[in-house]
Amino acid sequence: MGVRTGVRGGWVVAGAAVLAVAVASGPAAGADQWRPRPGSLYLSDLPKTESWRAAPIARGWGESYECLEGWPEGRPEVNVWHRDFTTAETAFAQQKVVVFATEAEAAAFADATRRAYAGCAERPQRPGVTATGHDHGVVDVEEGATLQGMHTFDANAQERPHFNYLWGVGRDGDTVTLVLWASYWGEPPVAAWRNTLRTAVNKLY
Repeated sequence: MGVRTGVRGGWVVAGAAVLAVAVASGPAAGADQWRPRPGSLYLSDLPKTESWRAAPIARGWGESYECLEGWPEGRPEVNVWHRDFTTAETAFAQQKVVVFATEAEAAAFADATRRAYAGCAERPQRPGVTATGHDHGVVDVEEGATLQGMHTFDANAQERPHFNYLWGVGRDGDTVTLVLWASYWGEPPVAAWRNTLRTAVNKLY
């Protein structure tokens, strides 16, 4: 497991899950026809370490609680779905699924997303916040998946000074899924979330 740490000023880590990407442009960005939706996670696919509730699957990217600033222009706006999962108060999770026009575009998107997550801990933080990045390795499924994470500590916080994040990126052909988790309570469920990421990729098709 690799680790990177940085303390800087001027940027706030959002207290929920997370996603960031340099998105491939091209035919997918201009597509105007919705394709059949790939398979998505069920509540039963999430780690049993927490009691989850799920919102309905919806079209579009949904909320983005990014470690990076916003989305680049040119991302596809069709053939994208998301689903939010929450616990009573401590954790948030989300699955995003996007289908591209070509496998090459999907591969470029997945690679750019992994690189973006890898740099999250090195981005500027607000004063007093320390961010440590973690590489939780490769998950052997379809065209591949990776799990990355970040821990932040806010020395100035009166409560909830710790936040943990997990960011999974997986691909099956022309389809990419992002499986995201964040919580201020306890250690991140890395082993369980690797299984959830594997399940998410396997369920796409």
